[in-house]
Amino acid sequence: MLEVLQVLPVPSDPNLLVGFDRYDDAAVYRVSDDIAVVSTVDFITPPVDDPVWFGRIAAANSLSDIYAMGGRPIIALNLIMFPSGKLDAEILKGIIRGGSEKVTEAGASLAGGHSVEDDEPKYGLAVTGIVSPEKVLTNAGARNGDLLILTKPLGTGVLFNAHRSGKLSWIELEPILPEVAALNKTALEIALKYEVHACTDITGFGILGHSLEMARASSVRIDLEFTALPFYPNSLEMYRKGETTGSNNANYALVRDFLDITAQVSEDQHKLLFDPQTSGGLLISVPESQADGLLKELTAAGVYSASLVGKVLSGPSPGIRLT
Repeated sequence: MLEVLQVLPVPSDPNLLVGFDRYDDAAVYRVSDDIAVVSTVDFITPPVDDPVWFGRIAAANSLSDIYAMGGRPIIALNLIMFPSGKLDAEILKGIIRGGSEKVTEAGASLAGGHSVEDDEPKYGLAVTGIVSPEKVLTNAGARNGDLLILTKPLGTGVLFNAHRSGKLSWIELEPILPEVAALNKTALEIALKYEVHACTDITGFGILGHSLEMARASSVRIDLEFTALPFYPNSLEMYRKGETTGSNNANYALVRDFLDITAQVSEDQHKLLFDPQTSGGLLISVPESQADGLLKELTAAGVYSASLVGKVLSGPSPGIRLT
């Protein structure tokens, strides 16, 4: 996909504060001295069979990019691909209901959308948010000495696949769904009380892929501590049982030339590092002096999986080191 974007001319509008050339989480356009519009779009295939949970997770996943840029969602449009000749309309109603719940929780308005026939259901949102042009968060501001906080566990990719293949029961999967579908709203609102230098959300490229994007955009090296990374229950066990995802190999190829692993990790633990996330948490870079306060406040507000996972260092070239 990155090669495809290279055929496009680099945007020259000075009011386009963040465009596709930045490889960030959303586009940001300044409309006045006080307001910039944040725009994003995302949709996914069903991670679970339950329609309402599908809608919740997909909507939270779409809304997350607005939060990753420091913005507040204000309006959302449904994106629906659905085989109406094969599946009952009640299923579609459940998907939309789940998505609507999350949009309402975000304080935004669901104002319409677009639907097409497709062989497999897909659902997501086109979301517009707002942010002060002076307070836009990007993945490009991490500084030497910063510490990194991750707000959700990792491992959704293999867990969803394992459930589909029968290796993980619904009883084992269902308990993690509220955290998967949780908005990154609370985490962002608390983080904005601190001096956030860089922010991104962890989605399809996995923890190492999105950390590398931050490292390259910020011209720094990021050191992650493997034992500090939070993982959902059963995620390692599913890799041990032979489950995988269609993105692991591509995610590894993305980072291998920039990756130095000094930690002692097993083959299955290594796979977790490239697990693609759906509705993942925020990765937040803050000054070392503020990291403990932010972490404590996140935990007190119910972001219980928030973890200090690494640090930012200067180096001869951008990259990732796993210690």
